[in-house]
Amino acid sequence: MTGDERDQVLRHLAEAVELLKEEMDPALIPEVGTNIVYAMEKAREPADVAAVEGRIVRLADRVHPVGVVAFGASDHVARIVLTAMRFDRRVRAAANIRYADVLVDELVEMMLDIRYFERAQEPPGIKTMDWGVASCCKTGVPDIIYDRGAVGKEPMIRVLGEDPMEVAHNILKLSGRIKDTKLRDRCEWE
Repeated sequence: MTGDERDQVLRHLAEAVELLKEEMDPALIPEVGTNIVYAMEKAREPADVAAVEGRIVRLADRVHPVGVVAFGASDHVARIVLTAMRFDRRVRAAANIRYADVLVDELVEMMLDIRYFERAQEPPGIKTMDWGVASCCKTGVPDIIYDRGAVGKEPMIRVLGEDPMEVAHNILKLSGRIKDTKLRDRCEWE
């Protein structure tokens, strides 16, 4: 793990965060907030994964990163990418966004590889993201993994990619699609 690689990961992630801040539809941010992560090439633990400290939240009607990008700033989304990397080392970035059926329909229209898991089928004693992501990656890592939630667990869409700009661009393509008023009317955000 070289300082150069660490700096490059932080720089690329910061560029993706800035793009999301400027262009992402705030309606895509879930109640728990959004995070976007980028892992080191040989990442093994959350400390090897950069993320936004404090996540990205909706502030008024804007996208607002709470803190700066830093290593070890996410556990939850970091585990998503760490699990995906066990199946494909090239997939080093991920983000979480709000779930809605209409959003999944739009992602299908975008011709992305989409898979889901049911939280009710989760075996006891295993962390949801480890099990859920692994169950969706057995035949290759998809672009999108979602679940419909459970009691006390917000439903979520996860966007995966080789780098944070790929993830950000897929989120922004979806943002562009939901800005269409007919689609926005079909979304039950609040």
